[in-house]
Amino acid sequence: MDSVKVKNSIKTDKLGESVMHNKLEKFSLLLIGAVAGVMLSLNFSAVADKETNKILLPLPVEELRAFTEVFGRIKTNYVEQVEDGKLITEAINGMLTGLDPHSAYLDADAYRELQIGTRGEFGGLGIEVSMENGFVKVISPIDDTPAFRAGMKAGDLIIKLDNTAVKGMTLNDAIKIMRGEPNTSITIKVLRKGEPKPIIFTIVRAIIKIQSVKSKLIEPGYAYIRVTQFQEQTGENLAKAINKLFKESPIPMKGLILDLRNDPGGLLNGAVAVSAAFLPANSLVVYTDGRTPDAKMKLKASPEFYLRNVKNDYLKGLPPEIKTVPMVTLVNGGSASASEIVAGALQDHKRSIVMGTQTFGKGSVQTILPLGNNTAIKLTTARYYTPNGQSIQAKGITPDIIDESAKDESGRLREIDLDGHLSNELDEESKPIDEVKKMLIFETGTPKSNSNDNKNKQNEGPIVFGSSDDLLLIQAMNHFKGITTLKKKSAKIID
Repeated sequence: MDSVKVKNSIKTDKLGESVMHNKLEKFSLLLIGAVAGVMLSLNFSAVADKETNKILLPLPVEELRAFTEVFGRIKTNYVEQVEDGKLITEAINGMLTGLDPHSAYLDADAYRELQIGTRGEFGGLGIEVSMENGFVKVISPIDDTPAFRAGMKAGDLIIKLDNTAVKGMTLNDAIKIMRGEPNTSITIKVLRKGEPKPIIFTIVRAIIKIQSVKSKLIEPGYAYIRVTQFQEQTGENLAKAINKLFKESPIPMKGLILDLRNDPGGLLNGAVAVSAAFLPANSLVVYTDGRTPDAKMKLKASPEFYLRNVKNDYLKGLPPEIKTVPMVTLVNGGSASASEIVAGALQDHKRSIVMGTQTFGKGSVQTILPLGNNTAIKLTTARYYTPNGQSIQAKGITPDIIDESAKDESGRLREIDLDGHLSNELDEESKPIDEVKKMLIFETGTPKSNSNDNKNKQNEGPIVFGSSDDLLLIQAMNHFKGITTLKKKSAKIID
């Protein structure tokens, strides 16, 4: 669930050329994406900066001397010979991973996959993951992917990949094992809250093509739009879906449901576009703040902040009613970064009721800095804020109407539970799950669990969002029709 932008001093970079002389040069492919993905669905942007790579601060001589001494001792005394490149790479990895959960070194493979991810097609299993306590944690399975269909759930802790234990691996190493040729299989062992024994999944890899926008008429006058990820074409696809729904409805639109559940994020300009479709022109969508001038931005519902390499404003021809039709936005603990920006913007501008459970809480921006040799570093450079100044970091968006019946949310880990996460400087009330309790949850499950065997649980499969079994969607429809079934949060009563 990474917010990422790329600084690039190479003037001939194809991604940078088209945005050098307009407002997009500071965020053209900023992203708010998932923590990491089996398919590495991270994304990047190019930003012109003539001052990139200048080192202005003095170097710590004593610490560098200690580094070179350790390097020499390893080269001389380690039990096996180690290549210089491996030692340097691991040192870079250690520097970055010690900062926060989202800063990282991207080798050539990771950097290439990062770029491919913005196009919505990649190879893998279809899950967004991060590292937690030495294991790989599932942030969110992506709709209509092998992992989703197999029954993997947010919060699953991966402890074994085929015959290889995950403990001690880097996240990139685990991802490389999970990636592979389409139609090949992998066996994954996971720990899940409430299950007394590990669950084993055998999943066939596939080329994953994400349909970022799905839509349908629930009934005349009521529309449903689901955004699964924020990609290059998300804004344009949303515009097409809105036009189609308004034409199909035999009566004027009475309500629209925007579903952002389990949406791990993606491109920031996609999030701005989705927000701009429903907000008045030039409304503030999100702003960022960091130590450098480039980290301070205000992004508004205006074409220069969401159009990239597109001459025509695809939101210009939307039906005017889209700005006023009653809305409900659905979120859960798998809604992160870009989806939190959209939910926060719609909530702050009182454009939509937000319904569901507390979101993930990924409120930081990462910048991709190319290093040469097709490698890069992903460095946290800013926090982002909703229009009213709320910091999402380690807190998330609190729904206006809370779904307390969500059974899969009680054990879900969020940004605040990630080791080394950035604090929320505006709100220190939230506390992470105690480490011992957290491991007990995953290792032993709920002591009084009366669950069936793992096989039966696995075969139950996940609820398909937008289906007739989707209880929160039913509650949203009830809200439009004045039927109260969920509890409104006490801090903000919605009439």
